[in-house]
Amino acid sequence: MDQLRIGVLGAARINRNGIVNPARAVPEVTVAAVAARDPGRAREFAAKHGVPVVHRDYEALLADPELDAVYIPLPNGLHEQWTLRALAAGKHVLCEKPLTSNAEQARRVQAAADGSGLVVMEAFHYRYHPLIRRVEQLLAEGAIGPVRHVRSAMCFPLPRFGDIRYNLALAGGATMDAGCYAIHVLRLLGGGEPQVVSAAAKLRSPGVDRAMTAQFRFEGGATGQMTASMWSSKLLDFAAFVEGERGSIRIPMYLMPSVWPRFTLVRDGRRTVEKVPGEATYTHQLRAFADAVLRGAPVLTPPADSVANMTVIDAVYRAAGLDLRP
Repeated sequence: MDQLRIGVLGAARINRNGIVNPARAVPEVTVAAVAARDPGRAREFAAKHGVPVVHRDYEALLADPELDAVYIPLPNGLHEQWTLRALAAGKHVLCEKPLTSNAEQARRVQAAADGSGLVVMEAFHYRYHPLIRRVEQLLAEGAIGPVRHVRSAMCFPLPRFGDIRYNLALAGGATMDAGCYAIHVLRLLGGGEPQVVSAAAKLRSPGVDRAMTAQFRFEGGATGQMTASMWSSKLLDFAAFVEGERGSIRIPMYLMPSVWPRFTLVRDGRRTVEKVPGEATYTHQLRAFADAVLRGAPVLTPPADSVANMTVIDAVYRAAGLDLRP
């Protein structure tokens, strides 16, 4: 196989940036089919983006023998169900974050993926940009010495309170949609799996957080702090910061480093700003997905990583006195 034909489950807004535009930049990938709950939206999406096949429903798309993989941009609460169905149908999966609603579901996906010969990638797109890889390299080299503290944030305003991201039944909440990024980068920069010390939520409705803060401790004594919100006084923040014994690294825009491809390194008292250009994060991600499917390249965000991330998310919700997402 030298071409990867992907079907899209749903006509979500994320599709343009998440799969359509990247596929135009990755010649090995074709968006070959789409299905949606509303057939009219699927036809409109196909006509607008030049997708040749519209299936009547998700099941028909998964049964299409011409498709190698599926992209799943559905609401959080549907990710596990359709990832498992895609695997059962023999399709590789690129699923939007978070991969599942909780750690137990993530473990079920991991069990289904293990030994299947199929690729499952959680779409933490920032993770595939060369700027993040460069920061990871510096930390591995000990450029700032042993890590002592990590801070991360993912804050954006979403005042449309009827949005599915505020729907508890669909696994909504700020920690799921924003905090999953902040926790993911916190784990990456901290170099391990943190324990939750405390967490505090601001609620939009019963059980649904519009904002969350959490404190962490890593093995070895390093501390961490995460801030996530979809509606709070802190409207925009996509920064991450890691402090070590010899210095620090600050990434002003870890989520979209293609927009601001710079980070600040302080090492032994010397401050430098390093620029690491690259394509859009989603393009890097899709290229990595194609490499994994076509050539067996390693996946940076496999189900095992999803289990670890969801374990921390579950612990944050428990520490804040909230139920896990269903």
